[in-house]
Amino acid sequence: MFQHLRAVLGIALILCLSLSGADVAMKVTESGYLDAQGFSVILYHSTFHPIFLDQKTTAMEMILHGQRIATNGDVRLLATPEQWDQVAQLKGKQADKDNNRLTATLSYPDYQLDYRVEVAAEPGGVRVSVHLDKPLPEKLAGRAGFNLEFLPSAYIGKSYALDGKVFGVFPRSPGDPMENVATSADDPKRLPYQREWDEARGYLQPRPIVTGHNITMAVEDPLYRITVQSENETLSLYDGRNRAQNGWFVLRTMIPAGKTDGAVVWHIRPDVIPNWTRPPMIAHSQAGYPPDFPKSAILELDPKFKGPGTAKVMRLSEDGTYRQVFEGPIAARVPWLRYEYAKFDFSAVKAAGLYVIEYAGQRTELFPIAKDVYSKSWQPSLDTYLAVAMDHVSVREGYRLWHGVSHLDDARQAPPNQQHFDGWSMGPNIDSPYKPGEHIPGLNVGGWYDAGDFDIQTRSQFSVIQDLALAHREFGLKWDELTVDWKARAVEMHRPDGTSDTVQQVKHGALQVLAQIKAVGHAFPVIEEPTLRQYTHLGDGASKTDGRIYSAKLGPNDVDGNFSGNPDDRWAFTTKSAGMQYGAAASLAAAAPVLKGFDDALAKDCLETAVKIWEDEHANPTPSVSRPGSFTPPAAMLAGEEWNAAVHLLIATNGGEAYKKRVVEMFPTVSQRFGFGAWSAVHILPLMDSEFRKQFEAATKTYVAQLDKELAATPFGVPPSRGTWGGSAAVIDLGVRMYFLHKAFPEIVSKDYTLRAANYILGSHPVSSTSYVSAVGTSSKLKAYGNNRADGSYIPGGVIPGYIVIRPDFPECIDDFGFLWFENEYIVGVASRWILAANAADALVR
Repeated sequence: MFQHLRAVLGIALILCLSLSGADVAMKVTESGYLDAQGFSVILYHSTFHPIFLDQKTTAMEMILHGQRIATNGDVRLLATPEQWDQVAQLKGKQADKDNNRLTATLSYPDYQLDYRVEVAAEPGGVRVSVHLDKPLPEKLAGRAGFNLEFLPSAYIGKSYALDGKVFGVFPRSPGDPMENVATSADDPKRLPYQREWDEARGYLQPRPIVTGHNITMAVEDPLYRITVQSENETLSLYDGRNRAQNGWFVLRTMIPAGKTDGAVVWHIRPDVIPNWTRPPMIAHSQAGYPPDFPKSAILELDPKFKGPGTAKVMRLSEDGTYRQVFEGPIAARVPWLRYEYAKFDFSAVKAAGLYVIEYAGQRTELFPIAKDVYSKSWQPSLDTYLAVAMDHVSVREGYRLWHGVSHLDDARQAPPNQQHFDGWSMGPNIDSPYKPGEHIPGLNVGGWYDAGDFDIQTRSQFSVIQDLALAHREFGLKWDELTVDWKARAVEMHRPDGTSDTVQQVKHGALQVLAQIKAVGHAFPVIEEPTLRQYTHLGDGASKTDGRIYSAKLGPNDVDGNFSGNPDDRWAFTTKSAGMQYGAAASLAAAAPVLKGFDDALAKDCLETAVKIWEDEHANPTPSVSRPGSFTPPAAMLAGEEWNAAVHLLIATNGGEAYKKRVVEMFPTVSQRFGFGAWSAVHILPLMDSEFRKQFEAATKTYVAQLDKELAATPFGVPPSRGTWGGSAAVIDLGVRMYFLHKAFPEIVSKDYTLRAANYILGSHPVSSTSYVSAVGTSSKLKAYGNNRADGSYIPGGVIPGYIVIRPDFPECIDDFGFLWFENEYIVGVASRWILAANAADALVR
């Protein structure tokens, strides 16, 4: 009792201190957001995603002490909305520097609700207000409110204090009572998959954790402490994880009926630490550095941080002490986005051992200097991550069953004129001999789950096959830690079976591509879940469907042998396109030489099928048909697909004249986009004449000169991540591309590009120095967006996309939260590319 009382009194004392915190004076920046030292508020610098809607990266957002703690501040129609729930349309926004005020004008046109959100500086923080053009429509009474969502990993286990008398702790696990929410029969009609999703889940929302007028969050933690006061209506705190594991904590105030101006007014007071500056981040390779090659770390620095001009390297001794072995200057700071960057070169340190870097009171994790640092960085991607992603088999690791035999009921023909929630679409022509909903036999073999979900995206299959085939050809990978038995549909890790895992994985991919072609006559884009209920499934892929072929003759719960009345079988989107045709030809041609000597019949089938596809496509080109809501590739992209097929067929046939002729014809055009495909001609130079080599060498020189200008624009010397998705794939691709160009033209292309790319992925990147390859390096990404993300876990060898830029200038990649797919989602094609890049780096240093 005494300890409890003391804890409550302690929290109350801290609360009093927080209310008298630093005097925050917010001002609108040149970039158009409100900012003070240690605290920023952004309002609609980006909008909700056109397909996936809620990404947790838009509306009103708050950054406190270098961490984005809140997002999605806007009027919403549910207390804890999910990804596909309704969002407002942004009509316009304004940043008023004279009055230090941000304004966004928004609308729910289907409900005739028009309003504006204003965020204005006031002493100690900001005033947030919602103003309606006219009173709330009757059908939205009790439904519309202003929401602001708070990052769970920042607040779980921390305290809150409400109205100075109610105290609690943000729960580790959600457990609030659920209740039905009102819906209206005359609500605007939603998309079919949204209605289906709502009906499957039920119209449920959690009850609030607490309700009051003034809440302080993270009372005991000065880094995250913030107070929100509602001027009139009450505040309610909800746990969005009651609805879905990716939910956030939500503060919400209902919009009262009949009120327009100032319908909601909040006062937000961050407890900013006086003169706070973000501590330096020392970006370095978590896997270490080879002895006789350049070594550098990049210091990411707050512009207001004043630090020493030198950094140190310390070596770990056997007795556990650290001995300084080097001290050197840091380079001049370079501004980029929100921070400044300075290089610390410690190439002089060459002795093998374990080291740390120290700067301004910050110390890195231990990293080795050794000749084999890259040679140990790719195996988990091959023998664990890609193994876990294998579809249509069970995957076991010791006592652990990663998943059972999945999707034995693949697949049903997707219907025409279909717009899918994951972005796929079908026009009126399904390009298939099967009727909509009919079972397509033979598709339940091979392939990999594409990413953090369980679909088979065929272009990803193409990528993995081609990457692993190239790795096998170039590096002769003999790594064998898997037993693969296709007849038993079983895979077991850490159990060699005498065959290279690379060869077995190539076979697994080829089986799926061939199965598609044999089933409907061509490769097609995707095999995908039919409903959102199945799409959001996490855990064992074998439990996603019942494994039985759907039969309309059976009742919903009836089973008859291998058939059931449960329509849970995945859909095959069977659209035919020239790009998919060439992709299949390239992949099967790449697979054939790898499979020769292991499965000669399959190797023969792959090459013959690839040749036939090429010949058919040239004799009768697949027309390019634009479909509403679908992506029609530009001519340059299609040319790249044909080029890639020609290169792979030229290699597989050891110089086939038809392919050689087409390569020569296409090169002047594709070389204009050298980095997007033309570079791959480096693989066929031994099969080409001297004139072609001269042309290719000239194009390489032009490309490298332009590339150097582009890479010099960032402190890390790699392609920047400025899109919706993190940029790891582009960096890895750079490392692979430049390795092969260096082999061909060492006087033009240095080794540095590939080593720089590898070090970037392993930790030398913005935001934090966490390795982007899970379980590789001293500190790596251990909460990621894999299909096991509901466990707050990871899959060894998976590669995350990495940082994105929260517009306009905040780089972010949250280490302790795995549910942001654009920062954290594994993709099989990136893992296979990493296997190539890591082996390339290893080859260069050996």
